Amino acid sequence: MKPSTLVTHPPHVTVPDDNRALVAPIYQSVKFTFDSVDETERLSHGEREGFWYSRKSNPTLRQLELTLAGLQGREACLLTASGAAAVNLSMLALCKQGDHVICFAEMYQPTRNMILRVLERYGVRHTLLSIDDVDGIERTLAGTPTRLVVFESPSNPVLKVADVSRITAIAKKHGALTLLDNTLAGIHNHGQFDVDVFVHSLTKYISGHGDVLGGAVIANREIIDALRADMAIFGASLDPHAAFLIQRGLKTYFLRYERQCQNAMALAEYLVSRPEVLELRYPGLKSHAQHELTLAQQHDFGSMITFDLQGGPEAARRFAEALSLFSISASLGSTESLVLPPQLLQPRDFDPQQIAWSAITDSTVRLSVGIEDSQDLVMDIEQALAASAACRIKGQ
Repeated sequence: MKPSTLVTHPPHVTVPDDNRALVAPIYQSVKFTFDSVDETERLSHGEREGFWYSRKSNPTLRQLELTLAGLQGREACLLTASGAAAVNLSMLALCKQGDHVICFAEMYQPTRNMILRVLERYGVRHTLLSIDDVDGIERTLAGTPTRLVVFESPSNPVLKVADVSRITAIAKKHGALTLLDNTLAGIHNHGQFDVDVFVHSLTKYISGHGDVLGGAVIANREIIDALRADMAIFGASLDPHAAFLIQRGLKTYFLRYERQCQNAMALAEYLVSRPEVLELRYPGLKSHAQHELTLAQQHDFGSMITFDLQGGPEAARRFAEALSLFSISASLGSTESLVLPPQLLQPRDFDPQQIAWSAITDSTVRLSVGIEDSQDLVMDIEQALAASAACRIKGQ
């Protein structure tokens, strides 16, 4: 074999059956092959297991799919290149022209925009409600044949907790599917409910280190099999190396999530005592309006805290800028703590009614709490509150 051929056809290394790698290798290959046309055809007809093209499936992705499906208590999973791709491609695959979708003001803005702008353009109608209005959901379902109820719990950023049991029961009664963005709750929550489709941004808690994008659609095998062909056509596949990083991040998922929840509770208990803090929202506090509902639905209370800060947007801006351990950044669920001031949270496409439903004001601050020492985080918030107070006094 000439050198120019050898570099394209290197020697094949076979690992003996009784000598496996402790960590699964990354199958960084777009293409797979069989020794015969017959076996290739059998794969294409669904008559045997195997892999052909990584846009459709890949061993590294398959391992992550099986792991995530098991964690969510479902049979099957599809992976996408981002969380937004997971929810948006699911809706595209599940809906057709003439269908009706129920969505909510308290949901991720790209999801809302997908429904209100893109799906609407292709003849999918919608009704926008507040997640608090469960009676309104039932009235809408009773009066309008509906394909899909799309919601999230807890909501981002004000942490409203949906009554998952009641919403899924009402939807099923009227023949609608439910799609729950379960990102903020985490993949170990809500599996006990009769949700048809779960979607996750793997970018957040699941990968956990802020260095990889990914999304997942999780459901029973029948739904995933129905979605699989469409999802392959859309082409938003997860890269094998990204899948490997997410699988690696999952090894510390429960350790990280537990520490983040502990830290968030410590910060919430500190913040609730501060006079500068208004409308503190953390479901772990007994004062939260939906504390008991969260306790009944989830194993824990998450790592997000939202509050309004006295002094309005400028005081909130100064607070965010004065923090040293909390970075001003999007996303959540990573090891580091993050902050978003109201200037970066305000919905720009809402009417007054929808703004009221969202509960986001011009002084709303969102914290995503990381795994740092809780006392260091408290001290950082304390000095930032002092800075925002100085700004407020100066403004007066």
